[in-house]
Amino acid sequence: MISDIANKEFTEIVRDGRFRLTSLIVFVLLVISCAVGWNYYDTSARERSAMQESSYEQWLGQGRRNAHSATHYGIYVFKPLLPLALIDKGTDGYTGTSIFLESHKQNESKLRPAKDIAGVSRFGELTAATVLQMFVPLMIVFVAFSTISREREEGTLRQTLSLGVSRLNVGIGKFAGTGKVLLCVFLPIVAITSAFLLTSETRAEFDYPTRGALFVLSYLVYFTIWLLIAIASSAWFSSRGSLIFLLAFWVLSALFIPRGVADASKRLYPTPSVAEFSRAMEQEMLVAENERNEKLREQVLSQYGVSEVDELPFNFAGLDLQDSEEKGNDVIDRYYRRLNDTLNRQDRLHQSLSFLSPTQAVRFLSMGLAGTDTAQNKDFAAAAEAYRRTMVREMNSVVRDNVGEVDDEYRGTQSLSRQTGRETWAKVAEFHYNVPDAAWVLRNHLLSVTALLTWLIVAVCFSVWSVSRMRV
Repeated sequence: MISDIANKEFTEIVRDGRFRLTSLIVFVLLVISCAVGWNYYDTSARERSAMQESSYEQWLGQGRRNAHSATHYGIYVFKPLLPLALIDKGTDGYTGTSIFLESHKQNESKLRPAKDIAGVSRFGELTAATVLQMFVPLMIVFVAFSTISREREEGTLRQTLSLGVSRLNVGIGKFAGTGKVLLCVFLPIVAITSAFLLTSETRAEFDYPTRGALFVLSYLVYFTIWLLIAIASSAWFSSRGSLIFLLAFWVLSALFIPRGVADASKRLYPTPSVAEFSRAMEQEMLVAENERNEKLREQVLSQYGVSEVDELPFNFAGLDLQDSEEKGNDVIDRYYRRLNDTLNRQDRLHQSLSFLSPTQAVRFLSMGLAGTDTAQNKDFAAAAEAYRRTMVREMNSVVRDNVGEVDDEYRGTQSLSRQTGRETWAKVAEFHYNVPDAAWVLRNHLLSVTALLTWLIVAVCFSVWSVSRMRV
């Protein structure tokens, strides 16, 4: 009997003009957004890979120069783009795509696309994630808001129950029929998206089936939550009341709560401006540098029992430069630790309040699996910073090992070292970022996962309770 109810519901929905219109709109939006996203991903992935190779080649081909000056010449590193970014760009437009690495400072990400567009345009950007998170639930609302209430108002529900069919079986049949309709809309989208990925030349470098499977599963759970709530609403209210309730829930979940959470996190855990942050850090580094210089010289001369640095068995300039770098790194670590603590508090607040909105929960989980959230941006920045420190340490060791060179020459930015060249620069290996696996993402988004599963449990309980007690 459940299958009969499901088939009847499927047939009625397919014949309904509301479904044909809304599904056509959503399908077209998804196709367009996936095509735009694929173009963004394929182009950006190619460009980042090419620029990463070009930047390292420039490092290797910089010619003969002062080894420490090479650290000021620097090198760019680019954050790799994962395939799922074609669906969810996340924060990539605001966090930047590359970092310039040089000695004595930790630079912010550069090349933020959001800087090049008008403020109003940011709200109108179409991505597949936006369609999935906001418009698909709206389609579910219009398709399922009257799935039970309509039959109650027409009197056919009483006839169905008089045949011995339980209320719960009616609800299960309605869920199965409506779910089958929705799958007919979204399975082609999954196939089209997979085709986009298979035609990309960069697919082999980042092929993460686990991320993709979890990504699809997350949205299936999200759509199931909305469908269950719609059926529960239809069982409990009249058709008009159900529509009003579901639209109000959609506005709160998809619009008001995410925006309110974002504003609340900024007010509760404010972050300093880039200018204020950089100025305070640079001033403290200058103070640390002034206190450090003479102490190091006296300590080293005393340790080796000599009176002049020229008598040391190594070039003091290299040791001095590395000591300066490490003292500066202590200041950098302290400032960025405080900044990251603030950002982590903001992120935890966002995820904690996902219990108020399933849209908020799936949004953060979606960005995490697509590799476009703030957590993975911070992980990339940490990897770039570790690479920067290795680069500086290697170059300062070149200075330290060139005993015949004097301090002034190595401190001069225009002088050349007789012992530097491509072999020297090759001591710094090419940057390679190991993208975190799916388990790392789930650990960082445990609150979002818990919130989404909690919403699923609540939706199941609400629908069972409403259907079991629905009026005839």
